[in-house]
Amino acid sequence: MSIAVVTGGTRGVGAGIARAFLRAGAEVVVCARHPPPRPLTAAGRQARYLPLDVRDPQAAAELCSRVARDHGSLDVLVNNAGGTPYRPLSEGAPRHHARVVELNLLAPLHLSRAAHTIMRGQSGGGAVVMVGSVSAGRPSPGTAAYGAAKAGLENLARSMAMEWAGDGVRVNTVVLGMARTELTELHYGDEAGVAAVAATVPMGRLAEPEEVGDACVFLASDAARYISGASLAVHGGGERPAFLDAANVNRP
Repeated sequence: MSIAVVTGGTRGVGAGIARAFLRAGAEVVVCARHPPPRPLTAAGRQARYLPLDVRDPQAAAELCSRVARDHGSLDVLVNNAGGTPYRPLSEGAPRHHARVVELNLLAPLHLSRAAHTIMRGQSGGGAVVMVGSVSAGRPSPGTAAYGAAKAGLENLARSMAMEWAGDGVRVNTVVLGMARTELTELHYGDEAGVAAVAATVPMGRLAEPEEVGDACVFLASDAARYISGASLAVHGGGERPAFLDAANVNRP
């Protein structure tokens, strides 16, 4: 049975990822600065919570060592913790933008290095899954530091995949679009606003957290044993180009 660590796994997308791994039969450890509001359960099983500020490299190393010591291995790391407030580049202090990069790029770097130290010594190696964003591949006005960090995260994952392939450690990225969580209405307004945003997605809805989790489970599983350095888009078909709606012609 695999041991999976999910950062930021106490709510939202992270909680959905944790539940997906529980359903897949893994022992799951979720970590964040604060515990979940209620125990995370799925398939009659419960995730373990350990406190962690992912931006602290020493604490990250200690957590990975503790998981391996307590559970016998560390097989999967899902770097899900991240996010950003809306803040135009001309606003906010330099440290505010720097902290966004620290959370979304440097924290996964430090955690992955800590996990790799353990995984490379295991007979089965291990798998690291980065939770990226569609913001990495397009302009991200209002969240520019976030978009830049997520672009760096994809590049980091590809470099890790190449460097660590000989150690049996695979590294891949889930490129996430918009997902429905308990915080969705804070970003998009009331249900009408959420529906209007969902209508811009080709599949006509936002992702459910468990669907993101299923993609992470796949990339961490033996079914993806020859996949490393890849980016898997989980965005419901992408973003419709604005010119199609602006052009004065009939298009599908």
